[in-house]
Amino acid sequence: MARPRKFDEGRAVDAAMEAFWATGYEATSTQDLCDATGLGRSSIYNTFKSKHDLFERSLARYMERKNGELFELLEGDLPVREKIRTLLQRVIDEEFTRYTDGRGCLVVNTCVEVSAHDPSVAASLERDYGVRLEAIRAAIESGQRDGDIAPDKDARTLAHLVIASVGGLRVSARAGADRAALEAVADAALGAF
Repeated sequence: MARPRKFDEGRAVDAAMEAFWATGYEATSTQDLCDATGLGRSSIYNTFKSKHDLFERSLARYMERKNGELFELLEGDLPVREKIRTLLQRVIDEEFTRYTDGRGCLVVNTCVEVSAHDPSVAASLERDYGVRLEAIRAAIESGQRDGDIAPDKDARTLAHLVIASVGGLRVSARAGADRAALEAVADAALGAF
């Protein structure tokens, strides 16, 4: 008979997510995960099977949280153009206040570090991109019906532009672009609407 677990699996995934987010997949050792979660190696491997499995669960948790924030914004009462501007402003604010440790966005980091050589992670990132794309596209189409966004614009293309702008803002911030430059980029992206 297996012994019952004496730890909160969700908390362990959250702690691992923070560890992967801070240093990336490759640089996060099993010992780092033990230190972050407070679990021994055997508990990690018995529960999560592998570092890779724990990483995928951590990435899924991060995506779930970030998408929850996005959906909440998109379902709010602001006009759609303001929702998009708010989204871009949140990214800028996160890069200059919340993520001052340089860790950026776990999704963007994973796209750069892992996706090219890990088909499973690449598929997860692709699914996540599709979820965000469809949510933003639907919001833009709603804005077109309300007259907030020009009806002759392709909503799907604009949704791709929003996602590309978010990723670009994050990468540019990490490459040294200042807040004023990123604010100008956000304004330019909104000009396409």
